[in-house]
Amino acid sequence: MIETDIVTRNVKPITLLLAEPRGFCAGVDRAIQIVEQALKKFGAPVYVRHEIVHNRFVVENLEAKGAIFVEELDDVPDDARVIFSAHGVPKSVPAQADERKLFYFDATCPLVSKVHVEAERHFEAGRDIILIGHTGHPEVIGTMGQLPEGAVTLIETIADAENIVPRQPARLAYITQTTLSVDDTAAMVEVLQRRFPDIEGPHREDICYATTNRQAAVKAIAPEADAMIVIGAPNSSNSMRLVEVAERAGCAKSILVQRATDIDWSLFEGVNRLGLTAGASAPEILVEEVIDAFRQRFDVTLEPITVSRERVQFKLPRALMD
Repeated sequence: MIETDIVTRNVKPITLLLAEPRGFCAGVDRAIQIVEQALKKFGAPVYVRHEIVHNRFVVENLEAKGAIFVEELDDVPDDARVIFSAHGVPKSVPAQADERKLFYFDATCPLVSKVHVEAERHFEAGRDIILIGHTGHPEVIGTMGQLPEGAVTLIETIADAENIVPRQPARLAYITQTTLSVDDTAAMVEVLQRRFPDIEGPHREDICYATTNRQAAVKAIAPEADAMIVIGAPNSSNSMRLVEVAERAGCAKSILVQRATDIDWSLFEGVNRLGLTAGASAPEILVEEVIDAFRQRFDVTLEPITVSRERVQFKLPRALMD
């Protein structure tokens, strides 16, 4: 009899329910390409005001290629090239860049720019503007910064919508951050429309297609999953909303991790079916990393759950397309 050193492992099976779509959206992909193309065309360093997207893996990868991330333009040398993040910036930022004659690219997501245009349209029409969003989020700061101080009032909750007292109740409009909970936002809009029947809304909803699609995929998975992992950053609004959506859709054990190394494996004892998704600023390589980590500990079966297909692409600035 010939002995072998082959050992059969007794590994527990687990099914990973893979959300589709997940991960990078078109706006994030465009913003990262802008940084990479600027580095390729002009060489390092290229300065980026604020994290280009909310993901440390992405930021550190771009830093390794020569990007320097700063919070304010004061930290950018006079002869440097600078890029504004995907979240959008107040008008004062490009104005300061123009004053200093800085060479800059605006990587603001086109769907965020759409909200900026709506805000200006309402302001020019003499309407008071209500913005549904999260205090301190860069996108909210950028949107409110499109107009004079006081022109936009921020609300965050249904209670805010019930209690807000606008100066012109008959001349009112609302806009929203692009990365909110679809259900929470709809509830706030319903309150505003009940209280102010003539309120103007966007021609097409402001919550972006990617946020909507990723939340829909999580809603499809959550009732079938014993637990859910969302890959994303804690300062990523769209990623945090996915955790909340999963919990509300019936998956009480839903957690956010930035990378596979963050996983607390004790949480997955007794889990047979695990939902897995990624926020719009999390690259697919981090999803693969988590799947590989599970394969090292479980007998993994992958089961894609597809709710939609995304084919959206945004063009790069012309100066970077050569």
